[in-house]
Amino acid sequence: MDKNKLKWVYLFLLSIIWGSSFILIKKGLVGLTPIQVGSLRILFSAVFLFCIGFKYVFKLNKEQWKWTAVSAFCGVFAPAFLFAYAETEIDSNIAGILNSMVPLFTILIGFIVFKIRFKGNQLAGVIIGLIGAVLLIFQGARLNPDQNYYYSLLIILASFLYATNANVVKSKLQDVSVMAMSVGNFVLMALPAFGILIYSGFFDTYNLQQPKVADSLVFVAILGVVGTGITIMVFNRLIQISTPVFSTSVTYLTPLVGILWGVFDGEYFGVYHFIATGVILFGVYVVNFKRYKKKEIPRPHPLD
Repeated sequence: MDKNKLKWVYLFLLSIIWGSSFILIKKGLVGLTPIQVGSLRILFSAVFLFCIGFKYVFKLNKEQWKWTAVSAFCGVFAPAFLFAYAETEIDSNIAGILNSMVPLFTILIGFIVFKIRFKGNQLAGVIIGLIGAVLLIFQGARLNPDQNYYYSLLIILASFLYATNANVVKSKLQDVSVMAMSVGNFVLMALPAFGILIYSGFFDTYNLQQPKVADSLVFVAILGVVGTGITIMVFNRLIQISTPVFSTSVTYLTPLVGILWGVFDGEYFGVYHFIATGVILFGVYVVNFKRYKKKEIPRPHPLD
């Protein structure tokens, strides 16, 4: 399959998996604390990636390790905890919607820090998608007035870090093996995550025989292996074969999947949600729109 078609396959695959991550975090928080959800998510991912590709990390040189560390912190470590804490106060759907700010941050960071140019249609598409996200936020706030929206700042910070990671991968790790980069992320983050898990009292306080804890561990294990371990490889590859803006436009599609999970879980989804969803999808289209010039067919000269 050529890269142009493959990038769309990756985009929709990521949207389905990441869109499901928000409900998995919510279910994980039933029996675990936010700090435990974050650290266990990283550790489950690390074990999975170590098993399938530990040998690849030896292909990274000193300079690549430096940028892999930046990628690990921005794309894996910090967001795992920020999302878990945010979803203790705000709805999982709102968390997914706020995460759609990633493409906007990607353009800004890419232009200011990495000198990556962007096209007018990309900026326009990002703004259109952001308008759709704002519509969804206001609708969520109207339906859930008891939620603490200060915690939404944690999602905005995580979105900023995701955008930073996308630009780092594209600018500094473009030629690095996807497997080496992905496993390298967790080689660096596994030990800190394990230390945090010990500090949280997980091994001292919790009885794994308790139904809530056991169920939450299952949800976090799925989140770690599928929602983080597998998707980080797909996402890193997507960045390499496309652009940071195209790659992060997946965050415009993930809320749609999250909303569907919310409806399945008994949450309300009305007409305004449909309208905002349409705006978001139109924004994704505009971001990735390419104008092709028609080839002019030479007309025969009158004297020919």
